[in-house]
Amino acid sequence: MSGNSSELACVYAALALHDDGVEITAEKISSMLSAAGVTVEPYWPSLFAKLCVGKDLGAMISSIGAAPSAGAAAAPVAAAAGGGAAPRAGCG
Repeated sequence: MSGNSSELACVYAALALHDDGVEITAEKISSMLSAAGVTVEPYWPSLFAKLCVGKDLGAMISSIGAAPSAGAAAAPVAAAAGGGAAPRAGCG
């Protein structure tokens, strides 16, 4: 399996383990991948298990897409910088 596909497979396995409330370990990720018939390089499950240690995955998942849009972020910046958009020439 290519690097991107291996990474994606480990992400899905880690998310499934998290969803089930199970501790995310390299062994459990490997077991899930094996049950699904997915073969990855042996370092991938270990890498993802180490990345998940001490992280609040629920908060990470909840925050996806929670960032304001560029337009929403620009308005407070413009207001703080002097009150909005600069007037156009000839508009008064």
